[in-house]
Amino acid sequence: MFPTLHIGPLSLPTAGVMYILGAYAALTAIERAAGYLRQDAGRLYNLAGLSLLAGFVGARLTFVVIYWPAFRNDLLGIVWPLNSGYDLMGGLVVALVAGFFYGRFHQLNPWPTLDALVPGVLVGLLAVSLADFLGGPGFGELTNMPWGITQFSVRRHPVQIYEILAALLALGSWWYLHQDRLFDGQLFLLSTALYSGGRLITDAFRENAWLSANGIHLLQVICLALMLLSLYLLTQRAETVNSKQ
Repeated sequence: MFPTLHIGPLSLPTAGVMYILGAYAALTAIERAAGYLRQDAGRLYNLAGLSLLAGFVGARLTFVVIYWPAFRNDLLGIVWPLNSGYDLMGGLVVALVAGFFYGRFHQLNPWPTLDALVPGVLVGLLAVSLADFLGGPGFGELTNMPWGITQFSVRRHPVQIYEILAALLALGSWWYLHQDRLFDGQLFLLSTALYSGGRLITDAFRENAWLSANGIHLLQVICLALMLLSLYLLTQRAETVNSKQ
């Protein structure tokens, strides 16, 4: 819809600008969440910042390795940050590894840490969906519904808006329960289950969904697994807490 943002003589990719703003908003959300949960805000901010930086570098380097012939004669292009060449899975793996070792080094308690981190993750995912809506390649299936939006001269499901609503629902549940949580990990597991369940539904309306060779929606499979695992762990931890009372 708005792939380029014009600021005076500058023309910037809208998605790239949204990613930068989303990263700042995500770090701010983690810092605030840590304060609400009475955790070390500085340490969690550093954990998130390190993971974000590691993920950014990892996503770029993974992409460069995969498409090395395109960069062999353009080494400067490797470090140009506004290129759209990033490998999501590579970046995610590197970010998780960096965050894991940082947490182990500083002996952070896993469940309370995840409770404080999940609002930032949700804000980041919300920003990605907004970037996709404003200037990204994503688009929904055809629809005649009154809330459809016009893309490529036809009306389509605003699938990115659906994703944003799923993130807001999960964030709302976190905020509603953060003062009355029953056990560590409840906020993380419930938020993960709600967002995964929302994406499980919304991905059905995405025209350019990730598909396997036999037509299975890969993201839906991942979201279903995450939702079921989160609900299972939520039940197990609740039973453990009840048995100790």
